[in-house]
Amino acid sequence: MLISSHSNPKIKAIRALRHRKERSQTGQAFIEGIRIVADAAQVPGTIQTLIIAPELLTSTFAQKLVQTQREKNVPCLEVSAEVFKSLSLKEGPQGIGAIIRQHWEALEQVELTNDFCWVALDAIQDPGNLGTILRTCDAVGCTGIILLDQSTDPYDPEALRASMGAVFYQRLVKTTFEAFVDWKQRHGIYVVGTSGASNEDYRSVSYHFPLVLLMGSERQGLSAQQQAACDLMVKIPMVGRSDSLNLAVATGIVLYELFYQRHSNKRSI
Repeated sequence: MLISSHSNPKIKAIRALRHRKERSQTGQAFIEGIRIVADAAQVPGTIQTLIIAPELLTSTFAQKLVQTQREKNVPCLEVSAEVFKSLSLKEGPQGIGAIIRQHWEALEQVELTNDFCWVALDAIQDPGNLGTILRTCDAVGCTGIILLDQSTDPYDPEALRASMGAVFYQRLVKTTFEAFVDWKQRHGIYVVGTSGASNEDYRSVSYHFPLVLLMGSERQGLSAQQQAACDLMVKIPMVGRSDSLNLAVATGIVLYELFYQRHSNKRSI
């Protein structure tokens, strides 16, 4: 049965997932677009319901994707083009979306024994930055992200778009800075932080793996207390008039130095 009413309870419930409170209460999120739905389909148990607008679904790949999910008994909700557009935040919606289950785990489940690194983010506020960091973490082979205190939501629509599906492949943890420090001390976790006041250039030191890269908030960076919790502080040199970098850019710069040191005996040039 095709849903054509914007006020249908199921449609209202999907639309409500734009709000963090609803996502937190339900443990769900809404994604849309062929690529991100295809990425979610690669992780068993992630897609709870497919949302399909047959009139808009012209891609052969997407049609095969839907058929495969039907064969796996994934529930499918068919809606009119107008209803799907009312759910969409994209220009030119592709007629496919999904209600997904969020994946979280407790900090105590995290063991770094065989990992390259994790990233911990203190109170990151910009969903686009978070999504970009998720994408970069996936690119360099990080295991996951630890979100500290009042951080934004990786299942925010903007974060989902910016992550380009990486949110499904990174392990996610929510905790407090105090709990993070306790975990670090009890398990002997090596933590690296960044600060413009550090005397160590991020490329001049040898890192010890596995490690956690701790990055501060967009506005304030790492506090004195957070810097004190780090085993090593490094800086990214800057020679222009700006006194700071975008958080996602800064995280990416350090992550790639970690990547090169881990995977090559030669220093990157």
